[in-house]
Amino acid sequence: MIIDGHADFRRLLTHHVNTHWPDSVITEFDPVESGNLPDSFSGAGNDVVLIGDQQGDRDALHTLKLFSKTPGFPPVVYFAADESAREAAERCKVAAFFVRDQVRHKALIVRLGDILRAQRRTSSTDSLFVGDMGTGISPLIKGYHFIRKLSATSHSAVYLAQRQQDDLKVVLKVLQQVPDLAEGIGAFDRFLQEYELIADLHHPNIVKILDLGVSDDHAHIAMEYLGGGDLRQKIEAGISPADAVSYLRQIAGALAKVHSVGITHRDLKPGNIMLRVDGSIALIDFGLAKRMRLRQEITDSGEIFGTPYYMSPEQGRGNDVDARSDIYSLGVIFYEMLTGQKPFTASNAMGIIYKHSEAPVPLLPHRLAVHQALLNMLLAKKPEDRLQTAAEIGEWL
Repeated sequence: MIIDGHADFRRLLTHHVNTHWPDSVITEFDPVESGNLPDSFSGAGNDVVLIGDQQGDRDALHTLKLFSKTPGFPPVVYFAADESAREAAERCKVAAFFVRDQVRHKALIVRLGDILRAQRRTSSTDSLFVGDMGTGISPLIKGYHFIRKLSATSHSAVYLAQRQQDDLKVVLKVLQQVPDLAEGIGAFDRFLQEYELIADLHHPNIVKILDLGVSDDHAHIAMEYLGGGDLRQKIEAGISPADAVSYLRQIAGALAKVHSVGITHRDLKPGNIMLRVDGSIALIDFGLAKRMRLRQEITDSGEIFGTPYYMSPEQGRGNDVDARSDIYSLGVIFYEMLTGQKPFTASNAMGIIYKHSEAPVPLLPHRLAVHQALLNMLLAKKPEDRLQTAAEIGEWL
């Protein structure tokens, strides 16, 4: 069911849904023309309700509050004028949130599919990874032949696969759905956001995104396969100063592109920097990146979002961060590429965070002293004392 006062917007949503589910039955309701639905409206008979913020003489958030209090009401997808309504909508337990003039077909369809599957799910045997729990059988994604699993987290797994249409090797990041609807939506939000962020970025030093899709109940991102390993492995093997400078220049170029569209990576580290077989760098994994502030959390166990070894002083304190935080992280990586050592270490995460804020910038060996001035400007404790943009790094080099 679609509830919104703009006929064109209702038609647009109908087109999106019918294009993917041609047999779907869609009911449109215009609260401006017909008046608001009664408070007793239960949503019965609908799998999902799409609600726009054009609700006539009643505030749209009031409508959401009414529906959220109705037992058994179907999942609600809310379309607002801008991001400012997200927090209030989420308090009303909406299943998904979109800005109405930024709706993308794939993003909407994948989100709706995720919600519908969560409704059908009755046991953990419907997990995306059924057959992958110790049996060695990989999930089936139409159009891809699985080669091997590369890694896994509680929310997703990463596989090396071969695209059947052209035998191209690709990396598939596959979302692991969980039985609880609310938790699943949170995981999917992060998964979808990562796709949306990277897909908009076209730069030779940022991983190429090939596809976002849902196949056989598997939400997945297909991206280019980077066969040269990660920067962490390179550092362990030893990097020449010339290569370290080359890698720094490429990473800075990628960050300049990322920052130009208002994105902060927030988790820059050698494990998230890959090499192609030709030796060029590619930045990956934007799972913590956001166009808005990311609330920092430090748990009782000392775990934090981000990696303490590469975390800026302001990020470690849980303060607002911007592009200059990524510049600090890049300074840590530059030091490690040059020396093979991390600039700040301690026995626990909080000790590392403290040193980032209080310990002096370490001195490079004499043979590398030519890079000390640049390193000082990357690792300055205060953001205003650092280089202010990633583009400046290239200028200094």
